[in-house]
Amino acid sequence: MWQDPDSLMRLAYLVLLLVFVGGFFLWTRRDRLGRNLRDLAIWALIFAMVVIAYGFRDTLRQELLPAAMVQLDARTIELRRGADGHFHATLEINDTPVRFLIDTGASGIVLSRRDAERVGLDAASLAFAGSARTANGSVPTAAVRLDSVRLGDFADAGVRADVNSGLLDTSLLGMSYLDRFAAIEISGDRMTLRR
Repeated sequence: MWQDPDSLMRLAYLVLLLVFVGGFFLWTRRDRLGRNLRDLAIWALIFAMVVIAYGFRDTLRQELLPAAMVQLDARTIELRRGADGHFHATLEINDTPVRFLIDTGASGIVLSRRDAERVGLDAASLAFAGSARTANGSVPTAAVRLDSVRLGDFADAGVRADVNSGLLDTSLLGMSYLDRFAAIEISGDRMTLRR
């Protein structure tokens, strides 16, 4: 770990900085040495916590923002794998944010009844004439058209989707939407979508 000369120099710099700041602090307030040592210990602890947090910044970002989406450029979006092992994305459906589970096993966009209501669809008036095969068996679905679908800078209008009549908790983003991208690449905990 400390065999890298840059890392060793950074450590030396931080130790010198800490010694300088600590020495200056003690010198200017030498009449209250006990209180100064306690204050110095608190500042050293704060400094150590900041250094530790910085060292684990990627891990912390992944845990705090597990499915963060990053627009890399005008044609590319990157998603991070969530703590549940799946990729998630928040799309704006009819100007309403909806969180989706990316499901390459699903043929299309499937909205839960709750999400369908949130985006302005009256689920009670839909005709559940279609069906979808799921791991729990066949479920009735209703075909709908979404006025607008936006993922980052990518916007589409009149997108076909289905509303699930079952107990689907999370809406699914399937292949009919993913096929709109020229390339889909999964590398480790990152999924890259390119148009």
